[in-house]
Amino acid sequence: MQATFFNAENDTVTEVIPELHKNYIKSNCNEGITDYPIIDFDEKDLELLSKGVKETLKHSDIKPAGKMTYRILKRAFDIVASSVALVVLSLPLGVFSLIIYLNDGGKPIFTQVRLTKDGKPFKMYKLRSMCMDAEAKFAEVQKKNKCDGLAFKSDDDPRITPIGRFIRKTSIDEIPQLWNVLKGDMSIIGPRPPLPREVVLYTPEQMNRLLVKGGLACTCQAEGRSDMAFEKWVKTDIEYIKNRSIALDLKLIAKTAIAVIKRKGAE
Repeated sequence: MQATFFNAENDTVTEVIPELHKNYIKSNCNEGITDYPIIDFDEKDLELLSKGVKETLKHSDIKPAGKMTYRILKRAFDIVASSVALVVLSLPLGVFSLIIYLNDGGKPIFTQVRLTKDGKPFKMYKLRSMCMDAEAKFAEVQKKNKCDGLAFKSDDDPRITPIGRFIRKTSIDEIPQLWNVLKGDMSIIGPRPPLPREVVLYTPEQMNRLLVKGGLACTCQAEGRSDMAFEKWVKTDIEYIKNRSIALDLKLIAKTAIAVIKRKGAE
């Protein structure tokens, strides 16, 4: 991978990331991408991508809202809320982990590299909703993308297991991410952490999503999750970053809880 986001020679942000990004803009600007140029990232690739994101964000004209007091209270809330939730949800987490294991004998917890603040990579945890070799089979299903942007979504992804469909619709598969919140990789509220294969195609504007720590949910998830168009998703994340506050976080938590209960936009 040879993606460059920042031009050190003239101290300016490179508007078009690499050649593969040019090709995406030309052919998929109003459609969902169906052929990700890079799927697998090794440690060297991730380091390069992370460095590029960090350098690019130094030149962003967006300043995240929230002073030191807000950040301290937000982290304290994340620790308390995730700790309590992990204890309360430990029984259903154990039950569904056992069901997933008995279904095909594979590990019930799935780990996937995502990017958070300043492009920092981390391992995000989920209850496995797909077959064991789902990542290896991604190249076969990416052309079924129904999202109108860089994220991947499919109505009939053959990799999803029967129990996987249920835990996705009910958001039970997201429970292990409470451990990410407790560790400090994520926050309760914040832009959803994107995949490296998505970020390498980001424009500098879209990269602003990585100005703050990623979260379990943000405006998109509160408004109905998969129902929102990609560009609007990006805009709502940026609006959140510019206006975040304790009151807004609590409002989004309440709205997300209602969306999950109603299974609004769930897939």
